[in-house]
Amino acid sequence: MIRRRTLWAKIPLANGTFRVALDRNQLPIFVIIARVLLDIDSSPVPSLRSRICRSNGHFDNNSSIRVISTDFAWADNSSFKNFIPHSIQGLEPDGAEFLLVFDDGHFSEHETVLLSGIAAHIPREIMARNFGVEPKALAGIFNEELFIFHAPVPGPLAEDQKTAAGTLGRSPCEFSFRPGEQSIAKKTKGGEARVVDSTTFKVSTTVAAAIVTVHPGGLREIHWHQNADEWQYYMSGSARMTVVGTGERARTMDFQAGDVGYIEKTLPHYIQNMGDDDLRFLELFRSSRFEDLSLSEWLAHTPPELVMARLNIDKATYDRVPREKPVVLPR
Repeated sequence: MIRRRTLWAKIPLANGTFRVALDRNQLPIFVIIARVLLDIDSSPVPSLRSRICRSNGHFDNNSSIRVISTDFAWADNSSFKNFIPHSIQGLEPDGAEFLLVFDDGHFSEHETVLLSGIAAHIPREIMARNFGVEPKALAGIFNEELFIFHAPVPGPLAEDQKTAAGTLGRSPCEFSFRPGEQSIAKKTKGGEARVVDSTTFKVSTTVAAAIVTVHPGGLREIHWHQNADEWQYYMSGSARMTVVGTGERARTMDFQAGDVGYIEKTLPHYIQNMGDDDLRFLELFRSSRFEDLSLSEWLAHTPPELVMARLNIDKATYDRVPREKPVVLPR
């Protein structure tokens, strides 16, 4: 279990932007997932790029952006396989902040092929022949890679969508997903959880997620994940988490917006909202499906005599254990 904002010193980039990376180089335990937090002004574009060997997705934190030809708002996400070119552009006057998630803790931004990098390293005459133009038409191309650059604010979405469709039409694969428009996987008086995995978002075959909201005083129930380690990102609010390990070991830590947590699979844990506002966080897994096992659900399907003897409780107490996983409990 980790709380590490101090490792994420802002890395200034051009045009009033910054990048914050967190991968296995910063924390060796991050062997399955890496993340990059990007904060950009309005209209800057993280350069048109193609990932060499990693699949990635993005979650909007508190902003509006355009990805290729789809506009995204808070909590929306997209997913791209390696080698699929894409671009991201800020739409809001105050800029945009979004989280990039990669399905390998060894990921580095150096494993990204940029359009500006292609143009900088291929001879102008070859580029001109490739595009069917005179070499002098390409004389203004930059000679260095541009990770983020300014461009005009995009026009109507429909125009960009038409350009993206070209003569072949819209891609048969849906690369965008809006959790806010889906039916909520679980909603209680204590909060809600929205699941994004291959069952709801077909192209998300290597990263699964739950977007969890816990109301003040609420509790993300005691549970564990049997299929993958859990990587957390706290978007807003304040939380307290206890993780129970083997050998009678456990650890409790507090988390704030911007912190991350990491729990190895099968380790029981809970997350409690310690503040006066809603707690929102992401649960991320390197898996095609979101799976969790509830402590209440386990005990409710275990012979009552065995549970009562082990916990030294009476039948009335056992009978109050929820028969279905509550996911998020109220105050």
